[in-house]
Amino acid sequence: MEKRKFYISTAIAYTSAKPHIGNTYEIVLADAIARYKRLTGYDVYFQTGTDEHGQKIENKANEKGIPPQEYVDEISLEVRKIYDCMNTSYDKFIRTTNSSHEAVVQRIFKKLYDQGDIYKGKYEGLYCTPCESFFTETQLIDGKCPDCGREVVKMSEEAYFLKLSNYSKRLEEYIENHPDFIQPESRKNEIVNNFIKPGLQDLCVSRTSFKWGIPVTFDENHVIYVWIDALTNYITFLGYDIDGHESEEFKKYWPADIQLIGKDILRFHTIYWPVILMALDLPLPKKIFGHPWILFGNDKMSKSKGNIVYADDLVQEFGVDAVRYYLLHEIPFASDGTFTYELLIERINSDLANILGNLVNRTIAMSHKYLDGEVFAPSKKEEIDDDLLHCVLSTSAKVEAHMNEYKIASALDDIFDIFRRSNKYIDETTPWILAKEEENLDRLKTVLYNLLEAIRTGAVLLQPFLPETADRIFHQLNTENKFIDSLNFSGLDVGIHLNEPEPLFARIDKDKKLQELTK
Repeated sequence: MEKRKFYISTAIAYTSAKPHIGNTYEIVLADAIARYKRLTGYDVYFQTGTDEHGQKIENKANEKGIPPQEYVDEISLEVRKIYDCMNTSYDKFIRTTNSSHEAVVQRIFKKLYDQGDIYKGKYEGLYCTPCESFFTETQLIDGKCPDCGREVVKMSEEAYFLKLSNYSKRLEEYIENHPDFIQPESRKNEIVNNFIKPGLQDLCVSRTSFKWGIPVTFDENHVIYVWIDALTNYITFLGYDIDGHESEEFKKYWPADIQLIGKDILRFHTIYWPVILMALDLPLPKKIFGHPWILFGNDKMSKSKGNIVYADDLVQEFGVDAVRYYLLHEIPFASDGTFTYELLIERINSDLANILGNLVNRTIAMSHKYLDGEVFAPSKKEEIDDDLLHCVLSTSAKVEAHMNEYKIASALDDIFDIFRRSNKYIDETTPWILAKEEENLDRLKTVLYNLLEAIRTGAVLLQPFLPETADRIFHQLNTENKFIDSLNFSGLDVGIHLNEPEPLFARIDKDKKLQELTK
């Protein structure tokens, strides 16, 4: 039977600087979704990459005295290293300086111009260089950029414009008729009420004041401005062709099932991007999900505040799965999350070292101590086992329900309920007391099987979120049975010998660690 397909993308990272932990959150979130879909039998295509053109990059390269291409080569490599250090399983890492992408973008631009969706005009407006966006006076907040809060400058230049006004009504109707297109709900209301209903202004899609961009083929003074270049990456690298000679990959995976983006670029993905697709007569993505930000304490991360934290530094200090767990578990579904070192350490100690690590260590150690590490079939069941079995067997459906709504933190809580319930089951059944009497041997074997199988089930479900940890658990259980269809509470083979217990997570001395970090 042919697998169902699933295409997930992240926004492409802008190559003006190394991405901080807030930027990295998105790739980890996407990775957990992609891994879960693969685990549950989908044919997944997961795309990410870097956005490499624009005035800001040209300026940064000039400051360093190097060509823009050399500058973006360095930063793109840095982005990829961070994504790799976070153990993300992307299928394609794209770069918008790729020559085949540039050629398709030029043809898209020309097609939209030829059909009257792009026209030449003059731009006079207020421009924010870091955001590469123009704003009207009324859109400013306290006279500054509404997105980043920085100063804007008055600019006037000849430009080509995308006629958003041609598609305004169609877009509004599409959003009304597809209630799940923009998620979460609060973001959808913001887009419709603040931007679409007041009337869309045509969008500037070319520039003459800098050179680091894709040239407009029929007007050499202009380079194609960021949005048509950056947004079309989702289709160009799949093999989109304006003449209808699309690749098999494009035919298979487009439209995307979910495009995961930060809430700060929601406007571009829910207005400009759908309009470009409508103009190209292509189906729209099934869902645009605008995730929240990570704040450092109560502040947005910024270089000027000196509160930027990088993922690779955190991984070096705490390990990749500890950082993944924090990002996936602590950032709410629809509101901003907070990062502090104190909270990260508390989470490692309470959830990872205590609830999970302690459970696995104790159970495998008891199996070695009392049964020489051998796994025996459960033969003496008692009523007290039923609650544990019910908890374990019902978890897969709960996880699926939460993952279908992209409530990742809730799915992780469901899995950790298995580990919490298993710890309670140890206290209820007291294996160390059972081990003292020969007549309780069958009951002891049953209790330990139940615990080992509960742990294995939890590890199967944990794979998309903490892949290294899940693999270490499977190694200690000496099992290759890691598949979702094995969750029937009989997946651990009888007669195997467990490997030696190894601590999954060490407890951290919080005060000592915080002192080290502040140095």
